[in-house]
Amino acid sequence: MGRLTVLALRAVLAALLAGSVFVQAVMVPLLAADLEGLDPELAHLRAPFLVITVLGVVTAQVVLVCVWRLVTMVRRGTVFSHAAFRYVHIVIGAFVAAALLVFALGVVLAPGEAVAPGVVLLLGGVCLAVFGVALVVLVLRMLLAQAVARDVEAARMRAELEEVI
Repeated sequence: MGRLTVLALRAVLAALLAGSVFVQAVMVPLLAADLEGLDPELAHLRAPFLVITVLGVVTAQVVLVCVWRLVTMVRRGTVFSHAAFRYVHIVIGAFVAAALLVFALGVVLAPGEAVAPGVVLLLGGVCLAVFGVALVVLVLRMLLAQAVARDVEAARMRAELEEVI
């Protein structure tokens, strides 16, 4: 991976991380203040909605940090090692958690007349899409496992060849 590519990706990751911290520090309190004015029959949605929002931002931050670490490993040439699996597993877990949070939001909003049924259906589709991303990362993890195994095998064969020579 080229130096410029790594720099650009890190700039994007840093901007997204800074934006997510801004959302946590500024936007969530403003959202909480706005939700205080809800109708009394919808007031019970305030706490679950805020918790789901904060946890959703945390899952995004976890993914961003893990991708940053993986980019660092790519830059150092150590991504094809067993240490990379830790970050990939965390990314998969974060995407599954995000899918569950979207599903939970749909469950919270489904009863009553708080939102239109189409919104709940849309949240179900988003849940499915986020879970699909987790499955794609799982497939990429399997490719990483194959690459690590081939790298180990190549190192073993190089060592044997050096002994022969």
